[in-house]
Order: sequence, then C-alpha cells, then structure tokens
Amino acid sequence: MFPTAEELRIWQDFIETTEALRSELSSRLHSESSLSPGDYAALLALREAEGRLRPSELAARIGWQRSRLSHQIKRMERRGLIRREKHVTDGRGAEVVLTAKGREAFRNASVPHLRAVHELFVHPLTPDELAAAGRIAAALRARLRASRNN
Repeated sequence: MFPTAEELRIWQDFIETTEALRSELSSRLHSESSLSPGDYAALLALREAEGRLRPSELAARIGWQRSRLSHQIKRMERRGLIRREKHVTDGRGAEVVLTAKGREAFRNASVPHLRAVHELFVHPLTPDELAAAGRIAAALRARLRASRNN
C-alpha cells in the first residue's frame, strides 16, 4: 500500500516543519550558549542520571549509535564539559562524567532553550493540538520500537 497524495502532502509538511523547528532551535541554542543540540542532549542525560553514565547507557538515553556518541564525547571532553573516568565499581569499564563546567553550561543554556521551545512549539498550538502532537509522537515511537524488535 502506498500513501495517497494527501497523505504525502501531510508527510512533506511534517518533515519540513520538523526540520525548520530543529534548525531554528539549534541556531538559537548555539548563539545563546555555544552548545550544539548534541551537547545539550548529552548534558541533559548526564544531569538526569546524577552526573555519570556508561557510554552505552548515555547512547541509549539520547538514541544514538555508540560511534556517533564517541565523537561527541571527544569534542565535549576537549571543551571540558565532561570527562571519562573508570567505572566506580567496575574498573574495567568507563563512565562519562559531567564536570562543573558542563553543569554550568547546561544551566546557562536551559532557560533560553526552554523559552525557545515554548515560543516555537508550545505557544502556537492549542492545548488540544499539543495533546494530539503528544499522541502522534507516542504512536510513531511505539511503531518504530515494534519494527526494530521484529
């Protein structure tokens, strides 16, 4: 089965809007904090995990492949936002650890970033539209998970 012309138009609108939102949020995040969306995602995941995660756990939390995360970690280490340490209880493994500089960078970026999310995504939608967007995202995510597990 193939999408109808109307379904393809909706799909194209969805993709173009998603890319435009992503681009604008990325631009604002970088100009206001010098963080990339990847930096912000990794810092958020580490902050939520009390400041340390194994690389595989960090990759899973932000939905990245380990190789992509490895490059991101190297860039963030060079800037002092994170560091790698031996695992506290398992000396064979490593953990990615949030530094004080990383915590400060995340804290400084969060208010303008969340303000931009509100302005560009939340504010233009009615409460019903926002709830529908949440249901749509959940349905698509569930379908993707199911297809990965088959």
